Amino acid sequence: MSEFKHYSVMLNECIEALNIKPEGIYVDCTLGGGGHSEEIVKRLTTGRLIAIDQDEDALSAAKERLKPYSDKIEFVHSNFSELKSILEELGIEKTNGVLYDLGVSSYQLDNSERGFSYNSDAPLDMRMDRSNGLTAYDVVNSYSEEELRRILFEYGEENNSYRIAHEIVERRNISPIKTTFELSDIVKSVAKKRDLYEGHHPAKRTFQAIRIEVNGELNVIAPSLEAAIDSLDTGGRIVVLTFHSLEDRAVKQIFARLEKGCTCPPSFPVCVCGKKPQITLVNKKPLAPSPQELLINRRSHSAKMRAAEKI
Repeated sequence: MSEFKHYSVMLNECIEALNIKPEGIYVDCTLGGGGHSEEIVKRLTTGRLIAIDQDEDALSAAKERLKPYSDKIEFVHSNFSELKSILEELGIEKTNGVLYDLGVSSYQLDNSERGFSYNSDAPLDMRMDRSNGLTAYDVVNSYSEEELRRILFEYGEENNSYRIAHEIVERRNISPIKTTFELSDIVKSVAKKRDLYEGHHPAKRTFQAIRIEVNGELNVIAPSLEAAIDSLDTGGRIVVLTFHSLEDRAVKQIFARLEKGCTCPPSFPVCVCGKKPQITLVNKKPLAPSPQELLINRRSHSAKMRAAEKI
C-alpha cells in the first residue's frame, strides 16, 4: 500500500459547525485519512467517535494516525449507507453530530493502481471498496451504448455523452478497453476543440460519471442523510462536504424538505399531513473554502459545506 496522504478540506469550518460537546457521540461517515476525525476526538472527554469508511486502506492508515485516541473510537469498515444498522449494532440510540466528506479522496486519486485518475495509467477499477464486484472495466466494456450515454450525461453532466459512448462501444468491439489512459484517449479523440483548450481535462466528467456509477454514490446520499438526521439528538448537528453539483443538489434538497416539514400542496389552506420541521439550517447558503485554503489545496475549489441542527 502506498503512503496515505489526504488533505482535510474546510477542516476548521467543519469542526466549528459540528459544535462538539466533550461528552457527545459523533459519527464520521467518511473517515478517509482521519483528519476530521482527529480534530473531533481531540475535543472529546467521555465522548465517543464512530469512524466509518468503505476503503480498507483508509481504515488502516487512520487507525495508525488515531492510535493515541483509540479508546474513544469505534472503527467500522462499511458504506455510510448502512449507518442506521451500524448504530443499532453498536447500541447507539442518539448521536450529537454526523459528518460526511463525500466523493473520492486525494489518496484514491493519487494512488495510480486504484484507477481513479486520468493522469496515471492503470487498470480500470475505481472501486472505493475493493471487495465490491463492479469495476470501471465492467461498466466501460459491458454497458450498452444507451446506458453509457445516460450515466455520462446524468452523472458527469457531459454534453458530449453521445459521441463518447458511441466511440467507447466502437473501440471495445475491436478489443476490450483495459486502462485509464485508453479510456482517456478515447474521450480526447472525440472531444470538442474548446474542451481541449479550456484548461480542464476533457475526460474529467467521464471519469467522474463512471466512478459514481461503480460506487453507487448518488443513490446512497438521501437515505443515509435521513438516517443521520433521525439519529441526532435535539441540538445535534449534521455537516456535509460536497465536491460537485449533483452531490450538493441532493444534500440541498434533503435539507430543504426536512427544514420545511409539511408536504401538503400549496393550495391547501391548512396542513393535514402533520409533518413538522426536523432541522434548522446552520448556514443558509453553503460555505466555500477560504482563499487561503485554495492556495494550499487546489482540489478544494469545488467544495461546498452545508450544516443543519436537529430541532
